Amino acid sequence: MKMTSFLYFARFGIKTVLLRKQEPILGTVILTDRCNLKCRHCSVNNVTAVIYPYKEIKKEMRRLYDLGVRILFFCGGETFLWQDRGKNLRDLVIEAKQMGFLIVNVVTNGTFPIDLPEADLILLSLDGNRRQHNKIRGDTYDTIMENVTHATSDNICFYMAINQINKNVVRHVCKTAERMPNVRAVSFNFHTPYPDTKELALSRKEKAACCRVIAQMMAEGAPVFNLKSAFPYLIRNRFPTPCHQCVVIENGELSVCGRCIKIPGLCAHCGYFFVAEYTLLFRGNVKVILEMLHTYLKYI
Repeated sequence: MKMTSFLYFARFGIKTVLLRKQEPILGTVILTDRCNLKCRHCSVNNVTAVIYPYKEIKKEMRRLYDLGVRILFFCGGETFLWQDRGKNLRDLVIEAKQMGFLIVNVVTNGTFPIDLPEADLILLSLDGNRRQHNKIRGDTYDTIMENVTHATSDNICFYMAINQINKNVVRHVCKTAERMPNVRAVSFNFHTPYPDTKELALSRKEKAACCRVIAQMMAEGAPVFNLKSAFPYLIRNRFPTPCHQCVVIENGELSVCGRCIKIPGLCAHCGYFFVAEYTLLFRGNVKVILEMLHTYLKYI
């Protein structure tokens, strides 16, 4: 991370903690909900299958920037499917950097060739070993491994949603991240139980067991892009929600924290590690602050 970016985020954090402000710093633009997969744990794919137009995406990027957002995510659907008026995902990442966003990340299922060195991180969904991953995402594991191997930059971060199908292969994903040169880290979430996927949710005991494995892997030097100090809050779902410092925009509609905020009761079962980490950070949790400083400087 550049020193200028670090100083900007440090000032934002101090101001937010001391003055209890609720201004956003992290924003997500949904490019499309069209996806080439239909994963068992996903409730937001191909609802409309609309590719949002470039003009609108650019307007949404500007709106987030004017709100104070400086960490930008592009999400889907599948982001690499996005194209409009001769523009593609790479053009958006470059334009976001030129607009002034300090960190620009992309989320993808990894089934398309990965040539995106301009992104700070490419969060690539890997949900286990071959057997467990393919149970969740179809026969895609080998394609993803091939694309990761031939990626043009080492800015990939595996992104695993832990659920009832893959809860026993957390160690395997850590080890896979550790041995692949183009993979910088691995980041975990627990499954957030949308109404049609409740059966995949973990119990508190299962979450605790997974956190013990992740913590052990961290102790062994695995490149985990999560904060151990947030684990107790995640296990018990005892972190404040929503996270006012995070916003999502889709088709002109702005939501605080995430799209799931509109589903009654779902926030109480939130499995997103970053939501716990950010809410605790901006509430002034000293352990989280110190660990985040170390982690972000290491992996971004």
